[in-house]
Amino acid sequence: MRFSPPSTARSRIRRCLVSAALVVGLSACSGSGGSDSDGQVLRYAPQLFPVSLDVQQYPAEEAVQTTVQQALETLTVMKDGQPAPKLATSWENPDEKTWVFHLREGVKFSDGTPFTAKDVKGSVERLISLKGSLAPLLSSITAVDATDDHTVTFHTAEPLGTLPSTLSLVFIGQGDKVGDDAYWQKPIGTGPFKIDSFSPDDKVVLSRNDGYWGPKAKVETLQILDMPEIAARITALNNNEVDVLAAIPPDQVAEVSGMDGIKYGTGPSYNYYFIWFNHNNKPFDNLKVRQAMLHAIDIKGTVEDLFGDLGTVAQAPITQAVFGATQLEPYSYDPELAKRLLAEAGYPNGFSTSMQWPLEGGPNIRALAQAFISDWAKVGIKVQPLEKERATWLKDFGAMKWDLNLQTNTTGTGDADFTLNRLYTCAAKRLGYCNKELDTIMAKARASLDQNERKSLYAQAAKILWDDAVAIFPVDLKNNYAIRDNVKGFEMPVNGRPDFSQVSIE
Repeated sequence: MRFSPPSTARSRIRRCLVSAALVVGLSACSGSGGSDSDGQVLRYAPQLFPVSLDVQQYPAEEAVQTTVQQALETLTVMKDGQPAPKLATSWENPDEKTWVFHLREGVKFSDGTPFTAKDVKGSVERLISLKGSLAPLLSSITAVDATDDHTVTFHTAEPLGTLPSTLSLVFIGQGDKVGDDAYWQKPIGTGPFKIDSFSPDDKVVLSRNDGYWGPKAKVETLQILDMPEIAARITALNNNEVDVLAAIPPDQVAEVSGMDGIKYGTGPSYNYYFIWFNHNNKPFDNLKVRQAMLHAIDIKGTVEDLFGDLGTVAQAPITQAVFGATQLEPYSYDPELAKRLLAEAGYPNGFSTSMQWPLEGGPNIRALAQAFISDWAKVGIKVQPLEKERATWLKDFGAMKWDLNLQTNTTGTGDADFTLNRLYTCAAKRLGYCNKELDTIMAKARASLDQNERKSLYAQAAKILWDDAVAIFPVDLKNNYAIRDNVKGFEMPVNGRPDFSQVSIE
C-alpha cells in the first residue's frame, strides 16, 4: 500500500529535507512513529482518553489508570492472578490484623526526590479519605504507619487477606504533595516515564525517565492521543499517524486486520458490559421487574450479531478470566414470561424509563443499547436512550442521576473481590442494592488467605447476585489491538491497560 501524505505532512517533509541538507542527513527526519530529533516517539490512540490524571480521584477509570501507570507505580503488581513485587519487595502478615510491606531501596521520583514509606502512607491515606470506588476494598484499614523509611505497616479492624492484591491498584505519589490538586495536573512518580504535559481533549505527552530504578523505557517519548471517534483512530493508523490502537469494534476488525503494515491481535480480558438498575428508583426495587427485563432481551442473538468472536454470553457478574469466576445459567429469552412477570409486579401495560451510556464507551455500545431498547419495547417497556459525553456521564453516574446505566467495566486486580466487594456490598452504595447475606460471604472471602475457600465463597456471592437480578450482564469481551509492523515488544495484558516501557520502534 502506497501512502501519499496530506499537505501538512508534505510541508513537514520538505522542511526536514532542507534541514538535512544543511546538517547531518535524513536519519532524524521522520513524520511517523519512529524517531525525530529527540529520539523515538510512540503514539497510542486508546478507546478512552483520561478526564484527569488524578488516579486517586478516579482509581477505577481505565483511561486514567493506563496513562498514569506509565509514570506512577504501585507496591505490588498482579502476575498469573497473584500479587508480585513492584515498589514493595516483600510482605508478611505477622498477625491476622497486621500487614508489613518492605520497600525497594534506592528508588527515586523522577525529580530526584527519594521514595520512602511516607510517600506510601500519604498516598494510601488520601485515597481512603476520598471515599471513592476503591474505598470498600480498603475500609477495614485503621492506620498506615511509616515504620521506617523502607517499611510500611497496615493495621486493619478485621483480617484483610486481599490487601496485597488491592495495593496493585494504589498508585504512589509524593506523600507531601498528593493532597494538592495542582500536583495531579502533572504528577511526579517513580516509573519509567515522566509526564511532561496533559492537554485535556488533545493528548498526554510523556518522556523517558532516565533515572528510573528498573529497565529504562525504550522510546524517548510516549504520546497518548485523544481521538473519540473510532473512524478517526483507524484513519490515523492507516495514515501512519498512530502506532498502537486498542478496543477495535468487531465491525471494524476486517478493515484494520487487512491493512498493509499492520499486525492485529486478540487476547483474554477482564472486561465486560453491564446494565445496572438503579435500585433506589421504582420500579427497579421490584425483583420481578428486573427479572422481566432480563427475560425480555435476546442476549445470545445480540451478542452473536454484534460481537462475533470478540464476545461471549456472560455466565457470571465477572468474566471467566477472573479468579473466582463461576458458570451460571444465563436468563432465557422469553418475552411472554417477561410480560407475566410485569403483570405480577403491577405493570401489566409496562412502564417508561431511561438508559444512559457514555459516548464511544465501548465496542458497539450504541448498537447494544438499541438492540435491548427494541426488545424491551416489545413487552411494553419504553426506554429513552441517553447517550452522554463521558465527563457528563461520569458526573451523573456518580450522583446516581440515572434509571439504567450501560457501560463496560473491568476487574482491575483479576480477583473477584475487586468487583463483587467493591460494587455490590451494602457499604459500596453504588446502585442502591443491599443484601446482608452477600455482605457476610464477601467479608469472609476478603479475610481468608485460603485460595480454595475464597473461590468457593465468590461462587456463592455470584449466585446471589445472579438470582437477585441485581443487574444485566450480557457479554464478556476479548481484548484486541492493532500495531504497526515496526512496533516491537507490545503486549496487551488481560486487564487491557498496557505498559509501554518495553515497547520500541524499529
